[in-house]
Amino acid sequence: MNKAKIVIIGSGPAGYTAAIYAARANLQPVLFEGFYSGVAGGQLMTTTEVENYPGFPQGITGPALMDSFRKQALRFNTTLLSEDVESVDFSQHPYVVRGTKTTYHADAVIISTGASANRLDIPGANEGEFWQKGVTACAVCDGAMPIFRNKDLYVIGGGDSAIEEALYLTKFGSKVYIVHRRDELRASKIMQQRAKNHSKVEILWSSVIERIEGDDIVRHVILKDLKTNQETKREAGGVFFAVGHTPNTAFLKNQVDLHDNGYIKVNPGTCQTSKELVFACGDVQDHVYRQAITAAGSGCMAAIEAERELSAREHI
Repeated sequence: MNKAKIVIIGSGPAGYTAAIYAARANLQPVLFEGFYSGVAGGQLMTTTEVENYPGFPQGITGPALMDSFRKQALRFNTTLLSEDVESVDFSQHPYVVRGTKTTYHADAVIISTGASANRLDIPGANEGEFWQKGVTACAVCDGAMPIFRNKDLYVIGGGDSAIEEALYLTKFGSKVYIVHRRDELRASKIMQQRAKNHSKVEILWSSVIERIEGDDIVRHVILKDLKTNQETKREAGGVFFAVGHTPNTAFLKNQVDLHDNGYIKVNPGTCQTSKELVFACGDVQDHVYRQAITAAGSGCMAAIEAERELSAREHI
């Protein structure tokens, strides 16, 4: 059986940052990057331009940023495994982490498996079509990009997140349309009022986007009125999914406490989960900010906390 002082499950800004800090603390971390169930490097691997990560005034592509994170983790001798974790056993210590090919006993575990943005199966919105070419799932991440400026933008959803995205996009788009398949929103009353009172926001009730069209980028959406079945073609500079995220926690089998929305619970102000020496960082425990910079920050926190706890227990 392989043994490690610390095993990190998941990559992305949180996982790689945790690895950098853990490696520099001589914890010799082992990091499962993921393979089949998620792209190694996290959601940024499907993001084109990242313009809000500090230190890159001209912007940087998501894959290039993650490649730099990865190389820095390797520089300090992190062991990287390009495989998924199929299961964990937190019932006894040391903990057992089982990958598709490799199993480790770990004194401490950091979970950084992230969350996947929910998307709808709309023709034109998929990989190889207009995904990240005008179709995205994060207004804060992508809304300021030049392709969205002074264009008609469409947000799909009906909750608080959809309205927050729409209001944020009013800074850049000429008009923002909230497309909702029902005739009432799920959002809180105050958020609904903000949307209805904003001159650049319009709610398209009982409507869906049937397909997305364009050339190199999004140019049009085909809208369908669900009450009349009438379709209309409208100019569009971008389509934003705001239909929630799903945290990647299924493999944990409820061995740590989760919030009702599936995200991992951590003690306030820390990365400590309900299980001793098991920490969580990045989007898997953050349903509020969901940014690369906050994920990286929490990865740093998790590694420092792990090192302190291991030291206090004389594991190192």
